[in-house]
Formats: sequence, C-alpha cells, structure tokens
Amino acid sequence: MNFIKMDSQLKKLLSLFLILIALHSFLVGLGLILIPLESFGYFGFEGYQGIFFKIQGGVFHIVMCGAYIPAAINPEKNKLLLGFSIFAKFTAAIFLLSYCIIVDTVWMVLVSGIMDLVMGLLLLWFNRKLAGSVRSA
Repeated sequence: MNFIKMDSQLKKLLSLFLILIALHSFLVGLGLILIPLESFGYFGFEGYQGIFFKIQGGVFHIVMCGAYIPAAINPEKNKLLLGFSIFAKFTAAIFLLSYCIIVDTVWMVLVSGIMDLVMGLLLLWFNRKLAGSVRSA
C-alpha cells in the first residue's frame, strides 16, 4: 500500500486517532501501575492478590505506545506499525470479550473489550479508506 498520495485530511485524522489511542494506552498503563490493588474492586476485580501481573499489564500498555506514536507521526513511513496496531486492537478485543464470556464477567473487561473492538474497527476503516484514496489517485 502506497500512502504517498493519501488524502491529507484523512491522514491528519488517522494521526490524531493514533495519538488518542497512545494516550489511552499510556493512561491505562499508568493506572495499572499506580492504582493500589485494594482499589481494583471498584473496577469489578475481586479477590486478586499480588501486584506483578497488574504492573506487567501496565508496562505492556506503555510499551504499546512505541507502536502507536511512530505510526501517528508518519503513517506513510510506518505502514507496518499501523497494521500491527490493527492486529493488537483486534487481538485484545477477542481476548477480553472471550474472557468475559467464558471465564469471568468483569464489567471493566467487557468495557475494555468493546473499546478495543471499536478502536480496531476505526483503524481498519482508516486503513481501507487510505488504501482506496491511493488507488483512485
């Protein structure tokens, strides 16, 4: 896919959306790291012990910013990171929604799965629109 002639308005919207995804990921990561385990009950998580996995999840979310930000800064140069971002959002949505349906219905897991699905669908939409605008140019 060649983004050289991509619609500049669409490119700006994609960049803004990826920055918002990166901000979301950073804040979720920071929250996972900093929010005390005792407060996780407010989010539907009851009876969890130990902090390793919540901190690991927080670090993972912050690391994901390393894909979203370069893709936002230059989508033309970082097409693979855009594809990876789409893959990451759909993988997260499938995991979270499956977990919620099969293992444990935690309201925050359900909301997170739905939000990742929406973000993935929007990224896919941007990707297809941009590919279509290149073909028609």
